[in-house]
Amino acid sequence: MRKEVYITDYNCVTPLGFDVSSNWNALLEGKSGVALHKIIENQAPFYASVIDTEKLNEEFNKNFDYQDFTRLEKMFLLSLKPLIERHPISDETAFILSTTKGNISLLKNQTILPEGVFLSRLAQKIADFFGFKTKPIVVSNACVSGVMAIAVAKNMIQAGKYKDAFVVAGDEISEFVISGFNSFQAIGTEVCKPYDKNRDGINIGEATAAVYITSKPNQNGKFSFKVLGDSAINDANHISGPSRTGDGLFASIKNAMTEAEVSTEQIDFISAHGTATIYNDEMEAIAFNRMELQNVPLNSMKGYYGHCLGASGLLESIISMESALNNILIPSKNFKETGTSQPLNIIKENQPAEIKYILKTASGFGGCNAAIVLEKC
Repeated sequence: MRKEVYITDYNCVTPLGFDVSSNWNALLEGKSGVALHKIIENQAPFYASVIDTEKLNEEFNKNFDYQDFTRLEKMFLLSLKPLIERHPISDETAFILSTTKGNISLLKNQTILPEGVFLSRLAQKIADFFGFKTKPIVVSNACVSGVMAIAVAKNMIQAGKYKDAFVVAGDEISEFVISGFNSFQAIGTEVCKPYDKNRDGINIGEATAAVYITSKPNQNGKFSFKVLGDSAINDANHISGPSRTGDGLFASIKNAMTEAEVSTEQIDFISAHGTATIYNDEMEAIAFNRMELQNVPLNSMKGYYGHCLGASGLLESIISMESALNNILIPSKNFKETGTSQPLNIIKENQPAEIKYILKTASGFGGCNAAIVLEKC
């Protein structure tokens, strides 16, 4: 019999707040972290979702004495600390770090690679601080990293490699990331509008998020979310462009739902990727329609948080679970008029709903796609 795996705790650090409750309350009020920011010298400001560094440092200083950390590392530590305090670390506890770029900002004006820029060193530094006893695992697969990190934890626990796992995901805004997306002409000139016909590109964001995953559900009436199924498929379509037929995402969703033994009719809510680029949103609409999921309520969180790269999948999974706990669907911000060739049931306003089964999807450069199915217990 297959071992059951649960998410029983989580936390996040974003421009909307340094814990889950502050984020959830901000979302209920329709607040967004996206605003105009000047990040690169000699370039005009652009829309992005940026954590206030002064507030971040204040919060960090309240919680930690040791200061030898980069800005991103401080975000990671703040996300993890509450979970570490509530759950013991043993010889059979995994530590999984998900990121797309890590400490890429350390490369600025450098001719020699700093050790901190290597993802393995970043993960080890965080693991050592909290006293993890196992070798850290790094998941870095473009923008599906956060969703894949949940899947890696689930599969390793089910295989008997570990008894539980702490998963943390994060990325920060840097000149490197901005320049990269600019080269693809993917950054929008205004606030992003996922699935809207007037969308013109992404807003970059930054955040960290953390979850605790275990084979034991919460007791005493506290929440648990069972990770029922997962899948990651690479359709190898293009270095940056998604498949026009949604092959990889379609296969990922199909596999995850098959493992979960959940039908199309049972899915109550889809937390989609929704970057607000022309081709990504169209690809997703095609894939969801191929799976006959076009009538399921769906949102993208990019209008609130921007695209947080390796953190997106984990952060958005957390917000999805909060939606299920509170029985409220959050609208897909800035959506007004359908801009995809296939229909989708885009959530337009806060609305009550009974949410038991959640489908979370993600897609990224290089043709990577991932999906997980969560069940509220």
